[in-house]
Amino acid sequence: MASENKSCKTEDMLEIVSKDSEVELCAEDSSSDDEDLIQVDKENSSDSGYEILLPQSDDEDYEPLSPSSPAQPSEPYHSQATQSTSAPTVPQLPESSNNDVYEQPLQSPAKRKAKSKPARSKARKSGPPEQEEMWHNKKEEDRNPEPFKFMPSRVPGPTFNKTASWSPLSLFQLFFSVPVVQTIIQNTNANAARRKAAGVKFQWTDLTVKDFYVFLAIIVFTGLVSVHHRADYWKREWPYNFHFPQEYMSRNRFEAIVWSLHLSNLKDDEENQKKRNTPQYDRLFKIKPLYDQIVNACKANFQPYENICIDERMVASKARISVKQYMKAKPTKRGYKLFVLADSASGYIWNFSVYTGKSESSISHGLSYSAVLDLLPFSLLGRGYTLYLDHFYTSPALFQYLHKNCFGCCGTIKKTQSDFPRTEKNNFPKRAERGDMRWIRKDEVLFVKWIETREITMCSTVHRAFSGKTVQRRVKEAGAWSAKQIPVPDAVLDYNKNMHGVDLSDALIGYYSVQQKTKKWYKTFFYHFVDIAIVNSFILHKEICRSQGQEPVTQKKFWEHLAVEMLSFAVGSAPAAPSPTLTCMPRYYGSDATQSRRYCRRCLDAGIPRVKTPIYCRACNVPLCLTSKKNCFERWHDKQEYLSSVNVH
Repeated sequence: MASENKSCKTEDMLEIVSKDSEVELCAEDSSSDDEDLIQVDKENSSDSGYEILLPQSDDEDYEPLSPSSPAQPSEPYHSQATQSTSAPTVPQLPESSNNDVYEQPLQSPAKRKAKSKPARSKARKSGPPEQEEMWHNKKEEDRNPEPFKFMPSRVPGPTFNKTASWSPLSLFQLFFSVPVVQTIIQNTNANAARRKAAGVKFQWTDLTVKDFYVFLAIIVFTGLVSVHHRADYWKREWPYNFHFPQEYMSRNRFEAIVWSLHLSNLKDDEENQKKRNTPQYDRLFKIKPLYDQIVNACKANFQPYENICIDERMVASKARISVKQYMKAKPTKRGYKLFVLADSASGYIWNFSVYTGKSESSISHGLSYSAVLDLLPFSLLGRGYTLYLDHFYTSPALFQYLHKNCFGCCGTIKKTQSDFPRTEKNNFPKRAERGDMRWIRKDEVLFVKWIETREITMCSTVHRAFSGKTVQRRVKEAGAWSAKQIPVPDAVLDYNKNMHGVDLSDALIGYYSVQQKTKKWYKTFFYHFVDIAIVNSFILHKEICRSQGQEPVTQKKFWEHLAVEMLSFAVGSAPAAPSPTLTCMPRYYGSDATQSRRYCRRCLDAGIPRVKTPIYCRACNVPLCLTSKKNCFERWHDKQEYLSSVNVH
């Protein structure tokens, strides 16, 4: 009887415990890591009418006991219950000191969790608390970073003898040297021979140095005088009755040179084409001879001053080639993208590279990071330069790397940059005033936010946050506009002053350009390289005149002088002068004065196009009217003598 009462008592208590714990288990997540109890499937225990809760084996205070019916060690206990069709076997309870089940009640999972939380919180508070970064306002002082000593590898400015006499053509030939011109002539002749062998019908004679410089003079002339169609330069009707270029080269000869123009060696080009779709394929091979020469000449003939900048440039093109890019924020949206390093003061293009797509270096470090380092040969530049960038290139990692190489940096930065401060502590109020600013310094890198018409964010390693400088802006107060001085960070002032070196070069190319319409992508680069050579030559001319205390000529005059000197170089001498044995005397074109006639030069200059004359000057070789009522011969020569005397004085 005692044993039966004891077994009944045990079954009643297990039923009570199972029902109480079922309510608690409904509120807990069955997948929790801290849950120390498992629930036997109620469907398999329907015969007994209760649920069995067993402690898990990972409990430190519990030593598992084997059930009355043996089971495989790899299977959980509830899988055994689901397979059994008979009443579930009740496991033996753990033995206690008094052998009584009431003295060790089961704990709910909620209470077990409550005990484990304080231990975790104590572990988090064990280390020293990190100081949260915060924005500082303009009234808080920032330290002044120690500037680098400016130590360029060469004297800034032109690297050649500035005391010598340098003509526009001699400066241009620093970039288009004699070997490069000879290479272009040889490759153009080879390309013309290949086209003739392929069955293309056109007249061709081998290109010479004279023809090439006349060709260059014509494209320089097209940069000065614009017409709708290139054929209009050879028209004889008004208003296109230009004496140049038809007096030096026919239109068919000019077009034949344009069609056959080629920069690279044909055999090497074919070998490069065989490497297409391989890592060894060079997309820029067709422009490499001139491309390398121009880049090396730009770096060799000038040393930048202390402030330099890097920006991208677009060369317009509609060619179907993978090198072409699209930039919606640029005035020229479609074309070839160039990364350009320029001197901030003069706009001289010192180095540039053509973007051809992703490379291994751009993938590992990012395109902007690798583009900047590719344009900065530290050994050739020196130390102590200050580089200005826009938000496409700016990153704290790049600034820190350049700071280790003794280069200062300043530029705009995006707030989405990974290393930009994310804290909102002491940030701008909801309606910040114009001129308000916030700053944070991390080691050598300074982050500045400034309110103008919008929020501007800057990053610098060479500036302090605020030194008391102001800028004048027009503001509207009480319905009236007035000038007001607002505070401005030092980084913003220097950025606006020194970031526009590439834009200055773009503006000079935009005023006068030799760019021609072409379907070949490498010819587009040829014309752009001519533009770079002329603009850099003009900047060198201004630097020479400044060092000699002279007034430089305007860009238009420089182009005009360059075209004249190209023609003189083409004929191998100075501009043709009348022979000393010949005097200015009238002469007839032929024996029949009614048949051999030409348009009068003076009448054409006066806007009268349909006056023909059989008389010309034998010394000047110019057709001029000479009748009893009209003496253009005398008036034209008097004007020429007057102009020559003015030029002499």
